[in-house]
Amino acid sequence: MKLKNFRRVAALGMAVGMTAVLAACGNTADTASSEAAESTAETADTAEEASAETADAEYAYLADFSFSDAFDENGYLKGVTAADYVTLPDDYADITISADLGQVSDDDINDYIDSNVLSNFATTNEVKDRAAADGDTVNIDYVGRIDGVAFDGGDTKGSGADLTLGSGTYIDNFEDQIVGHTPGETFDVTVTFPEDYGNEDLNGKEAVFETTLNYIKESVTPELTDDWVKENLGKSMSLNSVDELKAFVKSTMLYDNQASDVYTALHDKASYADELPQTALDYYRDVLLYRIYTNAQKYGTDMNALLSSGMMGSSYDSVDAYLADANDSIKSITQQALLMQAVAEKTGFKCDTATMNADFGRYYGTTDPSQYVSAYGENYIKMNVLQSDVMQNLIDNVKYE
Repeated sequence: MKLKNFRRVAALGMAVGMTAVLAACGNTADTASSEAAESTAETADTAEEASAETADAEYAYLADFSFSDAFDENGYLKGVTAADYVTLPDDYADITISADLGQVSDDDINDYIDSNVLSNFATTNEVKDRAAADGDTVNIDYVGRIDGVAFDGGDTKGSGADLTLGSGTYIDNFEDQIVGHTPGETFDVTVTFPEDYGNEDLNGKEAVFETTLNYIKESVTPELTDDWVKENLGKSMSLNSVDELKAFVKSTMLYDNQASDVYTALHDKASYADELPQTALDYYRDVLLYRIYTNAQKYGTDMNALLSSGMMGSSYDSVDAYLADANDSIKSITQQALLMQAVAEKTGFKCDTATMNADFGRYYGTTDPSQYVSAYGENYIKMNVLQSDVMQNLIDNVKYE
């Protein structure tokens, strides 16, 4: 089973949290659709009503699951010698990839910083001294009426609603009629609901919205200076100047550009045992099942009902059906762990505590791993750093064509 894309295993557990400051740094990881469960929590109400205690007895052991249990103090799979399962040729590190993957322009770096760093520190001004224009984001209140009678769902009740003019979010012609008005004005916006709007009381009806333009929202992005970098990224990332930030971003972008191609080349050079260590396969299976188990507990249902509801992405009739579909992915991520560890074994590299603390910030957006160690255990974090360090070393030595 060939894994096309190198995945930082942090995706299986840490997913979002690893990038605390640079929201998109190291975004090679797959998030396994954990957000889908959160955003569709209401679906649980349609699943079987059951208490947490009724979760599948077969998987009750997951209550004691630990992300770190599978790894030793060096970030290796516990009790597993990867060289027993992966054979690396002498030229395993002799990898050639496209020269395009080794290029990151100054414009690329600046755009990345604008979009993924400075934007996270942007502030909002409420502008009230000019007319609204197409493209502006405005805050409005309104009361909608048909034949002078207010209708359900047509009233902001004074809570204010943000709307980007020209986005097409509201009914045709609604947004156009706000353009040119000044904050503080109250005016009528007249629209006609589509015939197929989906509400018999509104289909094809003309409605008048008494609308108040509260203010225009303008986002203010901070100026990128050495002082700004030091103040905002010095403590969390040990970055104290614009040059240091740009160097970090360049390294991150190159990593993201090249990791999958480098991994594929390495994967193709190696050969693998027919049977992978069962302890590792079981662990990566349990990583997936743990997500199902904890969500079932959270929503007071059982694992089969949760999976059949579609809350976790695709819908499955049972845990067995889910595992059957995930089987190839479990084998792939196990094979990746063995391949990265095999390289580490061959080079004598180990991720002890000092290495973890020193290198964590290179990949995960903060130089302090303590909160992640508390959540996932030190050995799990060491494994993530080990895999990233192994990959970075391979990238540092690639040839380009």
